[in-house]
Amino acid sequence: MKNACRLIISISSIFLGCNNSTETTTPKTEDVVESVYASGIVKSENQYEAYSKASGIVEMIFVKEGERVIKGTPIFQLENISSTLSADNVRLLALANDYQLNKEKLADAKNIVEYAQKKKANDSLMLARQQALWRQNIGSKIELEQKELSFENAKVNLKKAQVAYEDIQRQLKLAADQSKNNLKIAQASDNDLTIRSEEDGCVYKINAEKGELVTSMKPLAVIGREAFIMELNVDEFDIVKIRNGQKIIVKMDSYKNQVFEASVRVIYPMMDERTRTFKVEAVFLKQPPKLYPNLTLEANIVINEKKNALTIPSNYLVNDSTVILEDGTIKTLKIGLRDYNIAEVISGIDKNTKIKKPQN
Repeated sequence: MKNACRLIISISSIFLGCNNSTETTTPKTEDVVESVYASGIVKSENQYEAYSKASGIVEMIFVKEGERVIKGTPIFQLENISSTLSADNVRLLALANDYQLNKEKLADAKNIVEYAQKKKANDSLMLARQQALWRQNIGSKIELEQKELSFENAKVNLKKAQVAYEDIQRQLKLAADQSKNNLKIAQASDNDLTIRSEEDGCVYKINAEKGELVTSMKPLAVIGREAFIMELNVDEFDIVKIRNGQKIIVKMDSYKNQVFEASVRVIYPMMDERTRTFKVEAVFLKQPPKLYPNLTLEANIVINEKKNALTIPSNYLVNDSTVILEDGTIKTLKIGLRDYNIAEVISGIDKNTKIKKPQN
């Protein structure tokens, strides 16, 4: 009885095997495209994150998400009492050290120089008179020496007065210049409390709230133009095939069943070691009606195209270069361009040759 069961199973297997038909096809003439797959996102052109150069409390937010701005438009106003008081102190010091307001000190020093010049001239005259008398044997040696000593002292005092004048002038100018520079630094620090747009464009995101403490480490907003680009990630195995200007076919979840064309614009030369991919920047040839930053997309970068090529389905190939003919013969082909669906046949079969699909 057991043998009978085995016989029935065996016959059934043979019967089913005989009815297992094999798919066949013939080559077709069609366009074939070789492409490289890439994933990526949509980005606003010149998109950047706005940071504060100074720490402070958000006092005012001047814009809303989605609002258009021009370059220089205030986005945030921060409050920093310590910075504000320091700036006020620097302004007061700059006023106190103003060169024009301190010219009285310089005038006093100049008066001392003029007095010393007159004193020297007078002592010179007195010495000349005493010398003339001495030559006439009038007067004493002591009187002549006193006049000579007075004249020498007058020369020394004039030199001291001139040095003091130049020193005061230099100090006043230095103090004034330093105060002006410190004031510029303080004004720059004060201006840092107002965060402005660096681009004409749109405010896509606000990351801070009024009353929040912010630092230079946190991005406060995302701003960019209303023109969009694509940022693609290309595998390191495919990057050598990519060139500027190559055509790209783009699909997005936001526009299902629609295809958009784009073009490679920039190939960034540094590989991301973590993902083993290269960044490629592309632009739409015709931009979709509405886009937003960070929309995801899939792209096929066209490497080669051929019109009216003889093709077969890729899944009919055995070991990438052979096919099974209708009579079971293995035929070696010369394969050209190929993608995931079709492969170009350069030689080996013609459009009338029937081939069988390999069994998995």
